[in-house]
Amino acid sequence: MSTKSTKLADIFINLHEKIRSALLDVSNVFLFILNIVKQTFSKGFEFKEFFYQCFQIGYKTLPLVSITGMIMGLVLTIQSRPVLVDFGAVTMLPGMVTVSLIREMGPVITALICAGKIGSGIGAELGAMKVTEQIDAMEVSSTNPMRYLVVTRVLATTLMIPILVLYADIMGILGSWAGANIKGDVTIVLFFAQAFASIEFIDFLPAVTKTFFFGAVIGIVGCYKGYYASGGTSSVGVAANSAVVLSSLLVIIVDVIAVQITDMML
Repeated sequence: MSTKSTKLADIFINLHEKIRSALLDVSNVFLFILNIVKQTFSKGFEFKEFFYQCFQIGYKTLPLVSITGMIMGLVLTIQSRPVLVDFGAVTMLPGMVTVSLIREMGPVITALICAGKIGSGIGAELGAMKVTEQIDAMEVSSTNPMRYLVVTRVLATTLMIPILVLYADIMGILGSWAGANIKGDVTIVLFFAQAFASIEFIDFLPAVTKTFFFGAVIGIVGCYKGYYASGGTSSVGVAANSAVVLSSLLVIIVDVIAVQITDMML
C-alpha cells in the first residue's frame, strides 16, 4: 500500500513539475514578445542589419521556394486534370488550380518550407551565439542584442514571408501551365487569362494577411529557441530542431484560426 502511495505521489509531483514548466515557458514567451514590441518602437533601430536579414531570408530562399511552387502547381494540375476531363470541365482547370494555390496551398506549404529553412537557421545561429557567449559580449559592449539580433530577424521574416508566398503562387501557376501542356496545348496568355478570371480581391486579402502572421511566428519561435539556448554546443541542434517543429505546428494552428475567421466574415 505504501509503495502504491509513493508511486502515486511521484506521478503527481512529475505532473506538477511539467505544468509548472509549461506555465513558465508561456510566461517567458509572453515577456519575450512584449520585449520585441518594445524594442521595435524604441530609438536606434538597426536598419542595416534589418536589410541584411531581409536579403538572407528572402533572396537566399528563392531557389527552394521556386522549386516548391513549380512542383505544387504541376502536381495539382496533373492530379486534377483527369477528373475535370471526365466531367468535360477541363477549361476550369486554370481557375481551380489558381484559387487553390492562392487561398491555401501556396501560403501554408511555403510557410512550412520557410519554417524548416529559416526557422532552423535562426535558431541555430542565435543558439551558437548564445552558447559561445557572443550575446553576453554584446551586452557588455553596450549593444542591445534584443534590438540587433531578435527584432531585425522577426521583422524580416514578417515582411519577407508574404513576398515569398506571392512569388511561390506565381511559380505555382507557371508550373500548372507546364502541367496543362503535358497532355494539352494552351498558350500562357490564355492560361493566365482563365486563371485570373476566377480570382477576386477577397481571395487575396485573407491569404496575404495570414502570411504576415506566419512570418511573425517563424521569426519569434526561431529567435526564442536560439536566444535562450543553454547547455553547451549540443543545445544548438536542439534549438534548431525545436524551432522547426514548434513553428511548423504554430503555422498550421494559425492557418486553422485564419480559415475560421475568414469563413465567419464571408
